[in-house]
Amino acid sequence: MSTPHIHATKPYECIDAGPVAGKLGFDVEAQILRKLRKTDLWPIKDKCLEYSEEDMFDIIEFLYDNISKPLEGYYHSYGECGWHYQSFDTELGREVYRREINEILQDYKDGYVLSENGEILALAEKGLENLFHANIPTHDPANVEARVNAAVLKFRRYKSSIDERRDAVRDLADVLEFLRPKLKAVITKSDENDLFNIANNFGIRHHNETQKTDYEKAIWYSWIFYY
Repeated sequence: MSTPHIHATKPYECIDAGPVAGKLGFDVEAQILRKLRKTDLWPIKDKCLEYSEEDMFDIIEFLYDNISKPLEGYYHSYGECGWHYQSFDTELGREVYRREINEILQDYKDGYVLSENGEILALAEKGLENLFHANIPTHDPANVEARVNAAVLKFRRYKSSIDERRDAVRDLADVLEFLRPKLKAVITKSDENDLFNIANNFGIRHHNETQKTDYEKAIWYSWIFYY
């Protein structure tokens, strides 16, 4: 199987045709500047050792957006010029790329994953992975599924700040409020009270002097989010 190639991320020089560009043109660094608003990230092999973590993740996402698997081409043997391709499969290239890059990302720090939408997300806490794959039992996509999925994405993004994580928890609490009339069928009254006590009195949904905020937010937001 051929390895994925980037659409013109690596413009090549053909002995017969001269410089050959593709989808991104010849100036890939300019395209990176346009998309990421960053300089000094290209070429990767020369710049990667100077990357910050954010730079590394940004480049991984940029490559996903522009990668394709070569399908039809020919080997230009004159002067060992190399393979030249005319057709590419973007979805297949992304599939191969995700599979290979995720083997690396899952072992980096606490673990990350490149999603099918091309976003790097934090892995689920160990033992809670199924929460992200479980179906949401409701018939109100706009008020429940869409809001839950948006909150999960906001919380898991690698760039998410403490404030964004708090907002994600608040969004989930709002969904819970919407579903409150139906909660009695699935949780006890005590659990219900505990959930809303956390949401309403620990600096998540309200901002006033009665809020309890003296806690390690990074740890507790994560616990509340999964709970």
